[in-house]
Amino acid sequence: MADFDYDLFVIGAGSGGVRGSRMAAGYGARVAVAEERFLGGTCVNVGCIPKKLFSYGAHYSEEFEDAAAYGWTVGEPTLRWKTLIDNKNKEIERLNGIYRKILENNNVRLYEARATITDVHTLDVGGETVTAENILIATGSWATVPDFPGNEHVITSLEAFFLEDLPKRALIVGGGYIAVEFAGILNGFGARVTQLYRGDMILRGFDSDVQTHLADEMRKKGVDLRFNENVASIEKTGDVLVATLEDGSTIETDRVLYATGRHANTSGLGLENVGVEQARNGAIVVDDRFRSSVPNIYALGDVIDRFQLTPVAIGEAMALAGNLFNGQDLDMNYTNIPTAVFSNPSIGTVGLTEDAARKEFGEIDVYRSVFRALKHTLTGSEERTLMKLIVDKASDRVVGCHMVGPDAGEITQGLGIALKCGATKAQFDATVGIHPTAAEEFVTMREPVSN
Repeated sequence: MADFDYDLFVIGAGSGGVRGSRMAAGYGARVAVAEERFLGGTCVNVGCIPKKLFSYGAHYSEEFEDAAAYGWTVGEPTLRWKTLIDNKNKEIERLNGIYRKILENNNVRLYEARATITDVHTLDVGGETVTAENILIATGSWATVPDFPGNEHVITSLEAFFLEDLPKRALIVGGGYIAVEFAGILNGFGARVTQLYRGDMILRGFDSDVQTHLADEMRKKGVDLRFNENVASIEKTGDVLVATLEDGSTIETDRVLYATGRHANTSGLGLENVGVEQARNGAIVVDDRFRSSVPNIYALGDVIDRFQLTPVAIGEAMALAGNLFNGQDLDMNYTNIPTAVFSNPSIGTVGLTEDAARKEFGEIDVYRSVFRALKHTLTGSEERTLMKLIVDKASDRVVGCHMVGPDAGEITQGLGIALKCGATKAQFDATVGIHPTAAEEFVTMREPVSN
């Protein structure tokens, strides 16, 4: 390794890249990382963190309304959008600084430049030639906008975090988690939101009860949610955007946000120079140890398109660093990964959907509860919470937990531990609930609704 400048050169200083760099350096490796955009990657800058901050802010409109039922007199609320953007930017800058300090404190050399692979051990980093024994690609993913007339007028989630003004009307195209999250966010801040999805139901791959329940709740809150519709073209007339749909109808709006997918961020990395194999969607193909088709070049996180989740990228990075530089034999376990969607109301899910469980186990018991949260017994809100458990009948093991409702992500994190430990329904039943909470419903459901 002494013949090279570095033992590990990392392209991308997002969550996976920084964790891999820090861990490898901690094991004694000589490490450098290149980042051409911003430290912290998508999650910190244009993903998880600002999205959650926006989600918090969007809920205040409902909180102001609910306060009256609890004796509070609240004046007419006024939104200062610029204050939100400024405060969000300050927090992101603070986090950027933390990531920089992490690298500095672990003696990781940071190149704030684009890195291109020129051969299996050599990179061009901002015009400087650098060599490395191992190369790790952790460049994440980027929003995809389909090609159609007028697509230059749309924005993605990347630009949505920097809007100078809140649009009065917004058209959101897509049915995945980013689309439903921004529908709830913009609707909560006061925009009139229309969401189009070309399929029959939002959130493909989620449990069917979760899908339908969230769709109903979104419509209750005023989102104009439409299925089997898609945009054919967009024209701009003055400040107004006119979207013509495939059925010939039109929608006038102030902003069009596309959330129709993401692609691996691999363009211009020089992968073709060394023959790194890529999937049809551009993702880098790796084995169970994150090794690409070139033995000393590795990849992890969104760029390999397994699970596009920050904690997954971090886990992959820790396994890779341990295997390469600490003599460990680590695999990344992708079973029972808890997931949250910060829609309104939010989703928490871990384990199998009902359909997947039936295919895998055959006979299952399904427990489901839909109820109005205690808080809303005074507010009169029609919002309903959904909770669902799926149990393998033969072993009594709980194989799926799903929730739609306030704090779903916070509650599901604990359920993720239970499923990881192989908890049974009998053990759920033996657990004393915390009363009065919504979470206690997960340990008080006794009668299956189907099997």
